[in-house]
Amino acid sequence: MKITRFSTIAALGAVAAFTLAGCAANETAAPADSAPADNGAETTSLSGTIDATGASSQGSAQEAWVAGFQTANADANVLYEATGSGVGRDNFKAGASDFIGSDRAFKIEEIEEGGFGACASDDIVEVPNYISPIAVAFNLGDIKELNLDADTIAKIFSGKITTWNDPAIAALNEGVELPDTIITPVHRADASGTQETFQSYLAATAPSVWTYEPSDEWPLQSGEGADGTSGVVDAIKAGEGYIGFADASRTSDLGSVAVKNGDEFIPYSAEAAAALVEASPLEEGRAAHDLAFAVDPAAAPAGSYPIALVSYLIGCVEYEDAEVASLVKGYLQYVTSEEGQQVAAEAAGAAPLSAGLIEKVATAIDAIVTE
Repeated sequence: MKITRFSTIAALGAVAAFTLAGCAANETAAPADSAPADNGAETTSLSGTIDATGASSQGSAQEAWVAGFQTANADANVLYEATGSGVGRDNFKAGASDFIGSDRAFKIEEIEEGGFGACASDDIVEVPNYISPIAVAFNLGDIKELNLDADTIAKIFSGKITTWNDPAIAALNEGVELPDTIITPVHRADASGTQETFQSYLAATAPSVWTYEPSDEWPLQSGEGADGTSGVVDAIKAGEGYIGFADASRTSDLGSVAVKNGDEFIPYSAEAAAALVEASPLEEGRAAHDLAFAVDPAAAPAGSYPIALVSYLIGCVEYEDAEVASLVKGYLQYVTSEEGQQVAAEAAGAAPLSAGLIEKVATAIDAIVTE
């Protein structure tokens, strides 16, 4: 069976809207033989083991999702290893992962090349499942909050600003006693969708300073590299004067930057990140079961946080093994259901998908063939 890869999908902001409903602290997965979930998940118990790798940004949420799903399906095992998005995509193409998490969707040209070893065909399903701000976090003693604009952030990470009491930083933080501590910027040493999202922000909002093409690889030799979200956070914590970027759910113990958008400095929050994505269309030229956002930080609406991560779950339309197909489909349905999104909001502070997008995602996941 072969499904047409490309069809045009409407780029409507309403489709991409997000709501930030309150999180239920005691929410647990519904038993597999109970009434169907709102997203039409299977009502029979699933069994077997599936392996997944990918985005470390999703790490905390994945731990909660796996626990909830396995509670509902006692005979199912989901093994998710936070390797970073780049490794996850490589593993999916090599057939080493049944599904992956990735902080960016496959590019259209990558899909056209095919060769997805995990799949029985070249058709893939890509759905957003995790929306979170990327925090610009730092370690500067008693200073816990700073205001920075795009040009200044770009100059810090490109090595043009080297001390914390630089006049450009001081001008944005009147009344803050800034030390002459050396700035050490930390980036990802591994290929990372979080890194590409951060570079996309710099390229879009500070093009005269950040002149590099956005990539999941770091374009400079300066600064310090660290593997995965945990590696970046640990590096910042270990060194005074260090600054880096990471999924906001992992940076609560560090100082944080309020990023300038328009005339305001916006602290990171799930709500402010969701406002950026809400204003973003879906990319055109993709299949109906391939839902990738075209986020433009330069067009961030007032009040939104302009560095927002849209992370995806990626699986096959067709698998060789029907048991694997059923288990992947069931897990993706759970993660992207209203309940699963509440679990992620509670565990990782992610912005839940709106009801309208949940419905769109459920239709995309239904393309996975289980017979």
